[in-house]
Amino acid sequence: MSKLSAEKRKELQKLAARPDREIDLSDIPEIREIPSDAVIGRFYRPKKTTVTIRLDVDVVAWLKATGDGYQTRINAYLRHLMQQHRQQ
Repeated sequence: MSKLSAEKRKELQKLAARPDREIDLSDIPEIREIPSDAVIGRFYRPKKTTVTIRLDVDVVAWLKATGDGYQTRINAYLRHLMQQHRQQ
């Protein structure tokens, strides 16, 4: 891998300093709808940590009764609560 020449680095810095409104997007098609096979967040895998938590028996029974993935749903419920709290 070769290093950038001083000339090329200066050119890139000049381009980076230009405002977004000056970027020519005419050769890039606009995406008007999400493709039917698209999966949002498919490649995003946040770092996880293992915790021990004590929950009421009926809460865990309810979560497990609603199907597989109850730990994922707990995480989603807590994330939703966290986002609501941050908006306040």
